[in-house]
Amino acid sequence: MSTSTAPLVTLQGVTKRYAAITALDQVDLTIRAGEAVCLAGENGSGKSTLIKVLVGVEQPSEGRVLFDGVAQARITPTAATQAGVQVIFQDFSLFPNLSVWENIAMTAERATGTRLVHRARARARAREVLDRVGVALDLNARVETLPVAHKQLVAICRALASDARLIIMDEPTTALTEREVARLLDLIRRLKADGVAVLFVSHKLAEVLEVCEHVVVLRNGAKVAEGDASEFDAASLTRAMTGRDVAETPPAPLDAAAAPLLSVDHLGKNGVFNDVSFTLHVGEVLGVAGLLGSGRTSLAKALFGLAKPDQGRVMLDGVDVPLGDPIAASGRGIGYVPEDRLTEGLFLEQSIARNIAVGRFDDHASGGILNLRALWAEAADWLGRLSVKAPDPQAPVRSLSGGNQQRVVLARWMARQPRVLILNGPSVGVDVGSKAEIHGIIADLAARGLGVIVISDDLPELLGTCHRILVMKAGVITDEVEGGAGVSEEDLSHRLAS
Repeated sequence: MSTSTAPLVTLQGVTKRYAAITALDQVDLTIRAGEAVCLAGENGSGKSTLIKVLVGVEQPSEGRVLFDGVAQARITPTAATQAGVQVIFQDFSLFPNLSVWENIAMTAERATGTRLVHRARARARAREVLDRVGVALDLNARVETLPVAHKQLVAICRALASDARLIIMDEPTTALTEREVARLLDLIRRLKADGVAVLFVSHKLAEVLEVCEHVVVLRNGAKVAEGDASEFDAASLTRAMTGRDVAETPPAPLDAAAAPLLSVDHLGKNGVFNDVSFTLHVGEVLGVAGLLGSGRTSLAKALFGLAKPDQGRVMLDGVDVPLGDPIAASGRGIGYVPEDRLTEGLFLEQSIARNIAVGRFDDHASGGILNLRALWAEAADWLGRLSVKAPDPQAPVRSLSGGNQQRVVLARWMARQPRVLILNGPSVGVDVGSKAEIHGIIADLAARGLGVIVISDDLPELLGTCHRILVMKAGVITDEVEGGAGVSEEDLSHRLAS
């Protein structure tokens, strides 16, 4: 570790332009040893560009970057690594077919310049780093066999094995359970005590304020707020990120006379979930809370026919829905928005309009001829209704932010006029402003008489959108609580963990 009193990293007036687009506009940033800095901002605010500049993937159009007080004429990824700057991306960028020790020591071994790996030295280095962070992992375990939280620990240890002095964590808690998040935050505290700085990028504001000393907020490429974390709360941070107040309102009370809509009776799939029964009413938002591995996603897929249960019934309006048949489920009026929209919910290279229209071709065809004008008009109408921010409906859906991509998936299903819509992680990976807007869409769907099932491990999301919440553990529904103000986040968390 450097003994210099200068900050580890300093950005002075950094600007980055891509043709006519200014991604960063005169941004200043200082990060010191042993400090955790939150970099906050909505999607498209410039966070990713700033990280790319820090690690040498992109060069600033204007301004300076200093490491240990020394201005860098040109930053390369190698120079950033030598300065101790490491990034842990959301996918961790690990070698799944290699062992824990190989992944941890790989970068450090390459830095020695030798052509052959010194196994004993590499294993010793990996063990030393694991001991440093207080983690017990099997050095010989293949990384592809590890749970998400352990993969993340391997990525952190790999950075430390390369003498990281600043670790940039990009959305580090997206796929973690509440207990795993708490362990990660404890690890960050230990790293800070050891002199390692952390740049923490996250949409989860409570975590940001819990672990960071300093907050920097970007909006439209410019720094719009900065200060000690103690100066912010969730409301003020949200206001700085979005430029407006974003208020979460509890769901409107459910009509006591609401008719049953979807009935699930003793549904089970061997080894995954067992004896699941519940009723969803017209206009109701029903939550399913569960940690990873609880069976919640398997249940969602079974309700939509993507997985076939071994026993039980699913009935819509009292009529059986064929099990294990997504086409039949869709035809009866059940829709499903998957958690991983990038691989399961969208055709990324196809246009925004085509992604909305894909389920409606039969309804706009006559005599084997497709009425493209009517199809595109309907897609454009849904883009407007769900406020999808798309400059060109013919642009690839990949070009949209996470929140707008989620709206496109919703628009596709709304065009099909479902009776029941299952939303698996509806706000995963979206920024705080888009999250509030998606919650508003859920409330509007329920007000129009749809039955909505929300599956999530985001407890505030469930409490803010659902009339009732089912608690699922180890494939079994163990509890049922009221949403809104009927239960506290702490109580719900305890029911999940106990």
